[in-house]
Amino acid sequence: MTALPAAMAPASYVPFHALAFVGEEGRARAVNASAPLPVAPVLPPSGTTPLSGTAGAQQLVGPFVPALGRPIWLSLAGEWSGQVQILRSRDGGETMHPLTIGGEPWGRFASNATEPVAEETVAGATYFLNLKPVSGLINYEIVQ
Repeated sequence: MTALPAAMAPASYVPFHALAFVGEEGRARAVNASAPLPVAPVLPPSGTTPLSGTAGAQQLVGPFVPALGRPIWLSLAGEWSGQVQILRSRDGGETMHPLTIGGEPWGRFASNATEPVAEETVAGATYFLNLKPVSGLINYEIVQ
């Protein structure tokens, strides 16, 4: 392993060649693991139209057309019993497939929930909800 060269005259220091920001004390602070750059990524609005409504009888609703690379959130609320399943299509709804993960069912609900259910990476894919309330009303929303 080669040792790093020492600082040589005429300089008695090694200048920063890194990012810095103004710290709380108003002085430059180098970016490092204990002082990360104080920024957060800001995504532009997704431009998607939420899919929302209320269901008291069995129905298929959709399509929801997602923006690529963003989480798709499903919210279910109300006093109801039954089942809700999210479906994905690549041909405009002609054929729809239930979501799976590791070959097991995913995106199937029997109670209220608010959670991300997918993140789409294929242009043209759309999502649908298969709502099957047995009793009560299901308030549903798919958003990004």
